[in-house]
Amino acid sequence: MHQIILFSVSGPDQPGLTSALTEVLARHEVRILDIGQANIHDTLTLGFLLRITNERHQSVMQELLFKAHGLGLQTRFQPVTADEYANWVEAGGKPRSIVTVLGPELTPQALNRVSEAIRANGFNIDSIKRLSGRVPLTDSGRPTRACVEFSIRGMSKRLEVLRAAFMDIARAEGIDIAFQLDNVYRRNRRLVVFDMDSTLIRCEVIDELAKAAGVGEQVSRITELAMQGKLDFKESFRMRLSQLKGLDEAVLARIAADLPLTPGAERLIATLKSIGYKTAIISGGFQYFGKHLQRKLGIDYVFANELEIRDGQVTGQVSGDIVDGPRKAELLKAIATREGISLEQVIAVGDGANDLPMLNIAGLGIAFHAKPVVKASARQSISTLGLDGILYLIGLRDRDVVSG
Repeated sequence: MHQIILFSVSGPDQPGLTSALTEVLARHEVRILDIGQANIHDTLTLGFLLRITNERHQSVMQELLFKAHGLGLQTRFQPVTADEYANWVEAGGKPRSIVTVLGPELTPQALNRVSEAIRANGFNIDSIKRLSGRVPLTDSGRPTRACVEFSIRGMSKRLEVLRAAFMDIARAEGIDIAFQLDNVYRRNRRLVVFDMDSTLIRCEVIDELAKAAGVGEQVSRITELAMQGKLDFKESFRMRLSQLKGLDEAVLARIAADLPLTPGAERLIATLKSIGYKTAIISGGFQYFGKHLQRKLGIDYVFANELEIRDGQVTGQVSGDIVDGPRKAELLKAIATREGISLEQVIAVGDGANDLPMLNIAGLGIAFHAKPVVKASARQSISTLGLDGILYLIGLRDRDVVSG
């Protein structure tokens, strides 16, 4: 006969704890059914779920107790019934999801509201880990960031209710909350596709061209309506582009040289490249500027509108088809096919209504500092951090990130 015991220790972390305890277990040929460990501020909690024969039970418990005491650890022994163990095994087959909570700061109130929403909608928290770096008490002058990842388990029929609750909490607390199924695709994303204007860069290039042409106010007004989804993209694009007729080609080079990158863009792309991701720009903007960013950042693919230039001047037309929302989705599919990957392995990032088709077909679609209509329609959004906040959504810790 056997007994099942949950044996746990807690106390100051130090090298050799696991080795010392498992040496006892190995000598008595105890079967380890599960093992887990957590560390917070150099304090350790380590647990073993053990299956021990009746004849060895007493001696194993005594040796573990003495060993742990000698290491300065507090101990706990908890019997587990056969039914309790069977229920635990059965629960292991339930789907798991990842809830990523991020923002400049995570308050106790915010974490309380997130965890209560998880509980109220039929999920259980399996584990919690901090992805952001350690926080100094002194003011370093750098922008703060915080991210915590919850692994949760359960089959909830209230998924949309949970998503709505997260949206309300995020809005009220000034944070972002992402909810993803913890499946094989989440752990194997391979391609990130970016919109360019107001996503990878902090401006709308067509607006900058319009200012140089002296028609900035008119074009900005049309751009804003298009990004809000109040104007058909192709129609608005032609309207804006026609205003640029006669603009000198030299202006394009000057604007390209001064394009303001979105905070976190270089850090994000450098890290993605270091771990083997492919990157792409799919933009309703212009190829000229996308190519400039490709050279600067090392982007793999660029698809955008080809601005027509004759005799050193912009004609107010584009060559070829206009890259609108449906075309963006087609191009994303084409890149995924060329790379031999599933759409589930693609991350798409954008801010405008014309980005929604590609956000909705990507495995992870992220509305980045997006217009309200886009944020409400996208499955995920980031509004409180820079572009490198995306790294948290693929599970990377700050210590894994390449400085950019």
